[in-house]
Amino acid sequence: MSEEQLKAFLAQVKAEDSLQEKLKAAADSDAVLAIAKDAGFSISADDLKKASELSEDELEGVAGGAPCVDISYA
Repeated sequence: MSEEQLKAFLAQVKAEDSLQEKLKAAADSDAVLAIAKDAGFSISADDLKKASELSEDELEGVAGGAPCVDISYA
């Protein structure tokens, strides 16, 4: 049930600029959970953590991304 709540919350965040602004100002995950609760959603800290973790494919994409170039000016 909470995964559905999380998906619904994220959909509402995408649709509402005011929620986006509140989340940008959130200092920590407790503040994010409070914002979600105020918006009428029941989300746990675990749900939030899972949503922020990268999948295996996403990690591979980051690891295989553009090469790092060190430019030193002498």
